[in-house]
Amino acid sequence: MNQIASTIPTIETDTWIKASWETFAALADDPVYEKGRFYYDRGHLRIEMAALGSAHGQDNTVISNVVAIFAALRNFRTKGLTNASFWKTGVRGCQPDIAFYVGTNFGRLPHNNSPVNIDEFGAPNLVIEIGASSFKDDLGDKRLLYEQLGVQEYWVVKVETSEVFAFEVNQGYSGRIQESLVLPRLKISLVEEALQRSRTEDDGTINRWLLQTFADPS
Repeated sequence: MNQIASTIPTIETDTWIKASWETFAALADDPVYEKGRFYYDRGHLRIEMAALGSAHGQDNTVISNVVAIFAALRNFRTKGLTNASFWKTGVRGCQPDIAFYVGTNFGRLPHNNSPVNIDEFGAPNLVIEIGASSFKDDLGDKRLLYEQLGVQEYWVVKVETSEVFAFEVNQGYSGRIQESLVLPRLKISLVEEALQRSRTEDDGTINRWLLQTFADPS
């Protein structure tokens, strides 16, 4: 076990606590928290240990499919990552539910289990959090984190109502949008409709509907 982590008492999870980057990095490598999701910003860390239920998992799948199918049919170059860690060493760290690099500017990402080094590979263009128990924090402190991380667009899915709160991020500030900017012509209302359909339809049915809808250029 990491020496720093072994000297730290059990910490409170699912909330932000004051901590050094060294403590954050050590705990992220501690087997005690291997099922946790780690965030770090402005000298504070958050470890999310709450169980991820069926609703969270289903919405995660639907959102990933929406982006992947839309990008494929519109010839957008993308690379998606699920539950991956992104670190700007010494400053910020995050582990979003879904992240996408979009466009022609990103390079080949390493195929290993280390956090993605933002200084080397850049921040993902689109970050998505599925907000069940973490919804308020997703709209609050995490939004502030992503504003400074360098992402271009941030979505928060409210699992309870199938709403999608989408934000453009520009120069450290964010504002609501109704249509994606990193995936032009993808309307957020359509993403919400896919989530609503998933309450009563299986994935195959939804994907066929998406294929038909996205194939129509109008």
